[in-house]
Amino acid sequence: MRSLLLTGFEPFDGAAVNSSWELARSLEGEVIAGLRVAAVCLPCRFDHSLPALDAALRRLRPAAVVALGQAGARSCLSFERVAINWIDARIADNAGLQPIDEAVHPGAPPAYFTRLPVKAMVAASEAAGVPAELSFSAGSFVCNQVFFGLMHRLRRRPALPAGFVHVPALGPDTALSELRRGLRAALAAIDTPELHMARGVID
Repeated sequence: MRSLLLTGFEPFDGAAVNSSWELARSLEGEVIAGLRVAAVCLPCRFDHSLPALDAALRRLRPAAVVALGQAGARSCLSFERVAINWIDARIADNAGLQPIDEAVHPGAPPAYFTRLPVKAMVAASEAAGVPAELSFSAGSFVCNQVFFGLMHRLRRRPALPAGFVHVPALGPDTALSELRRGLRAALAAIDTPELHMARGVID
């Protein structure tokens, strides 16, 4: 069975947990949209996040990729539409790096759009009783770096669904079980003609 790569991040900025990784690993091994979920934790470091993503892509050769990241200021699942070729770190990463006004990949396009059916995914999450929204900004921290880097790496694999989802921090008003229910429903909506093609022709 082909895999759906679901990535999250390690805790950062002094936090004890990162909701994106807690959510990703809670779905490890489940079969959704005909694919088995493989959860991978990425380092919250500008120098290590993309090499870790590359290693997961090589090892799993997934049929779809959904990267998750925590956005503490958001209150629902946020399905990102665009990644920009820019880093402008408001805080330092876990290695103390804080790049300002740098390209993710010099010479690459200024932006990439998601290849996920994000409107259908938002609708599916809301139908499951979990609030969701479309977002036009993945920020300019490691989350956006991974989103842009993912799409740049898959630029020659146009049939492979891939994109990024921001999730709120866990807390009294945000339970992991609720986020899991919404994301599971959203991931099931990825079962598109492009994914059927990917199952057959993408190595």
